[in-house]
Amino acid sequence: MKDIIQEILEKKKLNDIYLIAHYYQRAEVQDVADFVGDSYAMALAARNSRSEIILVAGVDFMAETAAILCPGRTVLSPEPSATCPMANSITAEQIVRYKEEHPDSIIVSYVNTPAAVKAVSDVCCTSSNADRIIRQLPPDKEILFIPDQNLAANVAKKVGRNLDVFPSCCPIHDPVDIEDIKELKKRFPQAQVLVHPECKPAVLELADYVGSTAGILDYVIKSKAMDFIIGTECGIFHPILKACPDKNLILASENLICPNMKSITLEKILNSITEKQTVITVPAEIREKAALALEKMISLAS
Repeated sequence: MKDIIQEILEKKKLNDIYLIAHYYQRAEVQDVADFVGDSYAMALAARNSRSEIILVAGVDFMAETAAILCPGRTVLSPEPSATCPMANSITAEQIVRYKEEHPDSIIVSYVNTPAAVKAVSDVCCTSSNADRIIRQLPPDKEILFIPDQNLAANVAKKVGRNLDVFPSCCPIHDPVDIEDIKELKKRFPQAQVLVHPECKPAVLELADYVGSTAGILDYVIKSKAMDFIIGTECGIFHPILKACPDKNLILASENLICPNMKSITLEKILNSITEKQTVITVPAEIREKAALALEKMISLAS
């Protein structure tokens, strides 16, 4: 493994390739990245990078987001088939029909959506800034929040506002069950429970902290507690343990593993760097409209 890591680092530097990775990536993929973060931080990192080539170790909508925010630059994906079932559950045509029926509504699309959906949305959001975005929207307007019903329900409760929702959820976070948490609390009574807002509202009720992957990482680092039950994808364990090797982390469910994220390997990254594949493109008419929704998110979240 040392040989392939060294080759990646050398070729990345030689070709001025900026590699960004999500916290849900394999540990070794995170370690060769120039930047590791959640989806919002990845979007900013791509936008602010000065490199002409950006390699995105994440699922397809993350690479699309980089392509939208970085026109004129080359965006690569080491595994273009890595996708998000929840993101793929909704189409632009469904949003257009909704807007025809609700012409005065505001469409808030989670960043976990295809570029075409972002293009017919008014503003995007992430799990780390959704409540901040919603609070700044006109109180008299109807809002459709897509596509995560759990995140929508949790944000609606937090901000005290009714939201129309789309019936879809994350296949990794949604199965986390309150009985799983309760059983772990019996075994580890001193452990704090930290969960992602893509989990069911009932699970959030048992949590000591609810937040994005970046928020969970920051919470553990700053906390004086030593034991944590973590309700998000297992990839977050790597950056936590790098920062806090003495902390005890317990995964809330053995099923908190995203196969699409884990489909990216060092071998695929090396091939992507060597062959300059696969180039991710977004048609101009979609990119320009999607960029407006993403830039509005960045502006409201700043």
